[in-house]
Amino acid sequence: MLMIALYVVGAILLLIAAIALLVGGALALFLPQLVIGGLFLIVALAIERWRYKPVSESRPDPRWTDTGERFVDPETGVLTAVYFDPAKGERHYLAAPRATPGP
Repeated sequence: MLMIALYVVGAILLLIAAIALLVGGALALFLPQLVIGGLFLIVALAIERWRYKPVSESRPDPRWTDTGERFVDPETGVLTAVYFDPAKGERHYLAAPRATPGP
């Protein structure tokens, strides 16, 4: 919800910049700040969405090693396990396997 609101704010800044460009006058003084602010906000949100991927529920690749780190993902509430890929130097976040209760 917050991300959508921030996209809307970025779009409004760019819309005001377009109006300032057409109207001119005193509003045109703020044109660089409006354009840079709107573009920065939209690009930053797009990068954040691309960079931080959701927790995957698929099985880990055999080459990934379990780091032993576990945390609860604040967005989904899912217990998440951290795996490391030594070939690429990347960290992967997967839903932790559920423990089966003993007899």
